[in-house]
Amino acid sequence: MRWSLVTLVCAACSGGPSKLDDHGEGITAPSSNDPWANDNDATPTETPDASKGFGGFDFTGMLSKVTESMKKPGFYEAPEKSDDYDAEQPHVGVLELGGKVVEREAYSLFGGGSRVELRKLMTRLRELAKDPKLTGLVVRMRDLEISLPDVVELRGVLAEWKAANKTLACHVEGAGNAGYLFLAACTKIGIAPLGQIAITGPAAMPIHIKGLLDKLGVQADFLHVGAYKGAAEPLTRDAPSPEMETTLKDILDRHYETMVSVIEKDRKLDRKTVEGLIDTGLFASEQARAAKLVDEVGSFEAFRGDKAWTAIETDTSGGDKLTGLVKIWRFLGAMPPERPLGEHVAVIYAIGNIVDGDGDGVLGARQEIASHTLVAAIRALTDDDAVKAVVLRIDSGGGSAQASELIWRAVNHLKAKKPVIVSMSDVAASGGYYIASNATRIYALDNTLTGSIGVVGGKIAPGNALAKLGVSTFPRGRGRRATILASFSPWSDDEKQVIQRSMDEVYTVFTGRVADGRKLPIEKVKELAQGRVWTGTKAKELGLVDEIGGLDVAIAKAQELGKVSADTDLEVYPPSPTLRDVVQGWGGNVSTGLLGSSTELAALERLDPQLGAAAHGLLELVTSFARTHVQAIAILPVVR
Repeated sequence: MRWSLVTLVCAACSGGPSKLDDHGEGITAPSSNDPWANDNDATPTETPDASKGFGGFDFTGMLSKVTESMKKPGFYEAPEKSDDYDAEQPHVGVLELGGKVVEREAYSLFGGGSRVELRKLMTRLRELAKDPKLTGLVVRMRDLEISLPDVVELRGVLAEWKAANKTLACHVEGAGNAGYLFLAACTKIGIAPLGQIAITGPAAMPIHIKGLLDKLGVQADFLHVGAYKGAAEPLTRDAPSPEMETTLKDILDRHYETMVSVIEKDRKLDRKTVEGLIDTGLFASEQARAAKLVDEVGSFEAFRGDKAWTAIETDTSGGDKLTGLVKIWRFLGAMPPERPLGEHVAVIYAIGNIVDGDGDGVLGARQEIASHTLVAAIRALTDDDAVKAVVLRIDSGGGSAQASELIWRAVNHLKAKKPVIVSMSDVAASGGYYIASNATRIYALDNTLTGSIGVVGGKIAPGNALAKLGVSTFPRGRGRRATILASFSPWSDDEKQVIQRSMDEVYTVFTGRVADGRKLPIEKVKELAQGRVWTGTKAKELGLVDEIGGLDVAIAKAQELGKVSADTDLEVYPPSPTLRDVVQGWGGNVSTGLLGSSTELAALERLDPQLGAAAHGLLELVTSFARTHVQAIAILPVVR
């Protein structure tokens, strides 16, 4: 018999929502010995058992068994535990860690792929550190893709293992700059034979696509406010400007200092030696051991040793207590979303480009900041008396100036009622800084990129590209500037003056918001603005942020100011998606159309996925200006 996914889901739901205990766990009532027994004899007043869908079949039990079986290794895979493993005796855990570390996983109906949410990973590691029977953890790191600010946050949790006097051993087959900084926090590092350690130092890779636009016959017509506003440079210049070169130098200097100081401290090497190792760059396994970058060379099995061990789930959810049936009912909207009871702190993730309108709704909130969607969420938390403080976690280079202003107003309204703590991730620049500027307190990491207080206005002029396709346009209108937004040609000098005035007005409001929020003289803000990007370290010196610290520190401050116990659960937005969110999110993706079909771009994505994704993002930026002509946005280089 062939069962479809829909059949299984409907079958699992047919019994209705299960009764819940105090922890949200499903309670399964005793079932008959015959799983296929029917309920025909039940009286009309009896409530059918939630776990018996068709004829009393135990679907809750079925889902539980399916879930458990999926976690167990197959016949041809490494065993789950050693032969002498005893859960009641001291043992070593094994955790496989790989994939891309992100703030919030973009939702997919068929699974999220190899991505790990940073906070879930940190929570999982903390839980394991508190296990009294777990004497140590062996981390098998493979293909970990992580940013430098995220590594710094993650290392804070790894330090707790050392404080608890537990072994934290890490094995790898190869690692680059950021990956090695994770390894350096381990008490012992092993590498596979013929593996490679690459501590080449940070590198910035600005991507300019003006040549591609020229080839396509598309002209990028852009204006900016501020000498350092380089958002349009990749579209209008063949190479970085002197101002951008200054910004790149500051970013690379800060990243380099982090690398040197971490390796110097963790591997107990002097600074001059570390600088020499970075200059050498590449180390084969035996060379890495000789340089004291690793401790052992050998296979993972040999590194793990023969002590009693057990495989720890690679799922980093951190102890999900909900049964499969409850999850399904919540997904279908038959049960309310999971929220803490009583007074608590809420964490709002603001990730991606800032866009006008609803975007892709709550589902899209995992990868974009849509003004209507986020403002509605902020206002809901503002009016909820149980929410005593809010942490706004930002990872964004900005976007629509109008959307940024609307979100700023919502944050300002929220702040009037309860503390708002901003936690900056990799980037909180331009519009990302705009929405942060009036928070009660702002935290950033040393390597966070922030500031970029400036404005860019522009449009794409695809007239020549259309002509190559045999399409000619003849704009006509009534009124001096009737075609200012409709023409496929660059703006005239007169039209540019109109756009420039609009941008100057936005810039005045933007700098005013920063001056008010940071309690700085407007003259000082204008000195710090001009579109210049600052690292978190420098931003603290300049008064643009309050403290250096990660999300944990920000949450702790929110709990302190909100007078909420540190043991209280957090409310997280965006929440787990529901069927309603999925349906509303369908068809919301924006295509780059003519620009996105470039064979050159496709080739770049195959040669280097990271650079290809950045180039694709630039093309998305180009098309966004067709809808939003004035933006507070920062386009930053790929740093790795």
